[in-house]
Amino acid sequence: MVADHAADLMRTHQIDLAVANAENSAAGFGITPRLAEELLGLGIHVLTSGNHVWDKKEIVDYIGRQPRLLRPANYPDSAPGSGVFTGSTAAGVEYAVINLQGRTYLPQIDCPFRKADAILASLPASAKIRFVDFHAEVSSEKVAMGWYLDGRVTAVIGTHTHVPTADERTLPKGTAYLTDVGMTGPYDSVIGADKEAALGRFLNAMPHRLEPATGDVRLAAAIIDADPATGRALGIRRLMVNGD
Repeated sequence: MVADHAADLMRTHQIDLAVANAENSAAGFGITPRLAEELLGLGIHVLTSGNHVWDKKEIVDYIGRQPRLLRPANYPDSAPGSGVFTGSTAAGVEYAVINLQGRTYLPQIDCPFRKADAILASLPASAKIRFVDFHAEVSSEKVAMGWYLDGRVTAVIGTHTHVPTADERTLPKGTAYLTDVGMTGPYDSVIGADKEAALGRFLNAMPHRLEPATGDVRLAAAIIDADPATGRALGIRRLMVNGD
């Protein structure tokens, strides 16, 4: 879906900065160096991730060599890789992409709120466009982060739960917010996994190996318009592309 549609979407919607969470691009579990390079080669500028970023062991060495693949910034500093990428668009607009991870029902890493404060204090003032991927389990933690960063970043977009939410809005101080952008993958599934195996886990509480499903493939995204002079969001809209 990304290979088929990314270039057309970026051209049609005049996208200056494309960010994709890629932590489950390796058949539903983790990401490999080859897949990261393939996604970047499709025109995506920055790849974010989350708690599954370490699922493939070969990513550990690679992530330290590829600054455009992020891991959550609130992992301990000793973890390989970085949670922030700064760059410039083709038009010369400076930006920062920040990857953070929640702590409710997820590994108890450093506080994402305080880490956000530290990162924002370290960014150059000239980088007005500031995008945050907040990878978190519960909607309340994501909503809280949106309010916490309102007026300090361009957008807070939630990932992790695979289910797109319908609460996109621009907060009062100019930050675009969406609780979960949703999954690019098979929707004839249980959040991407084969239905029968997933149902087995719920029905008999026995372990079942989860395999990626294949039906009703869709691409989920959000498009944010922003003022490069101020970094304020001007609007946000959801996008869903069907595979057929």
